[in-house]
Amino acid sequence: MTNNITFKIGDHVIMKKNHACGANEWVITRDGVDIKIKCVNCGHEIMMDRLEFKKKVKGVISEKSKKD
Repeated sequence: MTNNITFKIGDHVIMKKNHACGANEWVITRDGVDIKIKCVNCGHEIMMDRLEFKKKVKGVISEKSKKD
């Protein structure tokens, strides 16, 4: 099963589980073999490998769609 979702720096993503602060929206701050995401609500940053990230992400909200 392949996941064809593409990620860019600045994209907002929704994770399957909520963060401890109650939010589940994060922004991507680093993209590579590892992906670094920052909680939109509290600013906490987490770095995880791409495979783990793809398992935990629920959906992507691109910056372009948020501005419209």
